[in-house]
Amino acid sequence: MLLLEAHHIKHYVQDRLLLDVDRLEIHQKDRIGLVGRNGSGKTTLLHILAKKISSEEGSVIQHTQCGLLPQFKRTDTTKSGGEVTQEYIQKAFVKDPELLLADEPTTNLDTDHIEWLEKKLKEWQGAFIIVSHDREFLDALCTTIWEINEGKIKEYTGNYSDYVEQKEVERRQEQLAYEKYEKKRKQLEEALKLKEKKAERATKTPKKVSKSEAKITGAKPYFAKKQKKLQKTAKAIETRLEKLEKVEKVKELPPLKMNLPNAEAFKNRIIFRVEDVTGRISERVLWSNASFHVRGGDKLAIIGPNGSGKTTLVKKIINEEPGITLSPAVKMGYFSQNLNILDVEKSIIENVQSSSKQNETLIRTVLARMHFFRDDVYKPVEVLSGGERVKVALAKLFLSDINTLILDEPTNFLDTESVEALESLLKEYEGSVIFVSHDRRFIENIATRILAIRNQKIVLFDGTYQQYKHAQLQKNRDTAKEKRLLLETKISEVLSRLSIEPSKELEMEFQKLLREKRELDKFE
Repeated sequence: MLLLEAHHIKHYVQDRLLLDVDRLEIHQKDRIGLVGRNGSGKTTLLHILAKKISSEEGSVIQHTQCGLLPQFKRTDTTKSGGEVTQEYIQKAFVKDPELLLADEPTTNLDTDHIEWLEKKLKEWQGAFIIVSHDREFLDALCTTIWEINEGKIKEYTGNYSDYVEQKEVERRQEQLAYEKYEKKRKQLEEALKLKEKKAERATKTPKKVSKSEAKITGAKPYFAKKQKKLQKTAKAIETRLEKLEKVEKVKELPPLKMNLPNAEAFKNRIIFRVEDVTGRISERVLWSNASFHVRGGDKLAIIGPNGSGKTTLVKKIINEEPGITLSPAVKMGYFSQNLNILDVEKSIIENVQSSSKQNETLIRTVLARMHFFRDDVYKPVEVLSGGERVKVALAKLFLSDINTLILDEPTNFLDTESVEALESLLKEYEGSVIFVSHDRRFIENIATRILAIRNQKIVLFDGTYQQYKHAQLQKNRDTAKEKRLLLETKISEVLSRLSIEPSKELEMEFQKLLREKRELDKFE
C-alpha cells in the first residue's frame, strides 16, 4: 500500500539548489533511514514530505496520516532536554500515524531511553523515515537507507552497516575506474609522443641525397606524405585524449603522526588519580566515595543515565578538585557544546593554527579528515553551519599542544560521516581520551575502558563496550538465576499451603509469584 509519493521536488536555499528529487515513494511497513552530511537537506526534506513547508517545484501526495517528530523542540520549559524529547515521542505514538517522520529522535536521550525507543519502534506497526547520526539505532531499525548527496537521493537496501559495505564496494569500483582511466591516458600520451617524434623525423633530409640535391628537389614526396599521415594519426590520438572521460582520484586518508608533549613521561603511566570523591548537586548525592585511576593512552568512556553526574565528574577532573591528583606531565584540553574556543571572525585554518605547534601539512591532513579540503580551510567560521563549527572546534582541540582530550558529547550535531571521521582520528591518537557519550557505536569503536555511573555508584570496567555489555548481561542472568531459585522455593511453599488450606489471599500471592517468575524468565 502506497502511503506517500513525491514528484519532481526542487527546493532552493538562496541561490543554491538544495534538493532535486525526481520521485519518492513510501509504502506500508517501510523502515527508512535518511542519511547525508550536515546541511545536505535532510530536515528540509522531512518538512516538505510532512507538508510543513512547500518546495518551489513539485508535489507531495499523502495517502495517509503523517506525523512529524521535529529535531528542534521547545525550550520554554524547566524540563531537561531528554524529558522534552520523551514527551514529543509519547505524543507521536499516541497519535499513531501510519507514517512517522522522525528527525534525530534520540537527541538528548541517554542509552536506556534510546534502547527503550528502539524497542517501541521495532514493535510499531507503521512505516517511518528516521534521520539519525546514531548508527546502532539505524542498524537496529532500518531496512532501507536513503542517502542525500548534492540534492539527489540514492537508495540502498539494508540497514546502515549494509549501506557502509555497499559504499565501500562503490569506492573500490571508483578506484578501479580511476586506475583504468590513468592507464589509458598514459598509453595515449605515450602513443602521441611517439607519433609526434616520427612526424618530426619524417621532415629530415632522406639519406643518400646530397645537401645540394635536397635544396633543389626537397625531401622525397614519400616523406611529405608520411609526415602528413603521422600528423593526422597524432591528431586522432589527441582527440581521443580530449574525449577520454575524466575520472577523479579517490581521496585517500594519509596517516597521522603527531608529536605529543611529554610523551615519555606520559605513555602507559598513571596520569591522574581519583580517591574517595563524592559527587553532589545541592543536597542530592550523585555518587559516593569513588576511587579510580587513568593511564596515559587510555580511551575512557563515561556512561550512565541523564542526571547521573557524568558532566559533574568531568568538571571535577578539569578543575582538579580535592581528591583528584593530576600528573605534571598531563596537558589537558576540554571540548564542550558551547564552542567558546572558536573565533568566528577568523578562518578555519587560523583558528586551528592559533593553538597548535603542529606543521601546516599535518593541520591540513586533520582538516581534510574532517572534510575541509583545499580552499575550504580559508572559510571564516561565521559562515559555517552548527555541525561544521563542531568539527572545527574538535580539530582545533585535537591539534592543540595537549596530550589528554576531555570530550563531552562530541558527536552531537555531527552527521554520520563526520562521526566516523572523528573516530578515525581518535583511534590513531596516542594521547588519552576521556569522553562522555550516549552513542553506542562510537563508544564501542573508541573506548578501551568503561566508567559507568549508575545507582549512585561509579564502576570502572577494563575492556570494550561490547565486553562491558556482555558482563552486565551475564551479571543480570546470574542475579535472575538466584532470584528464580528463591521464587521457585516460595512458589513450592505457597502451593503446599494452598493444597492444605486454600484461600483468596494465597491464590493472589501465588499468581503474583508466577508473574515475577515469568519476568525473570526473559533473562534466560
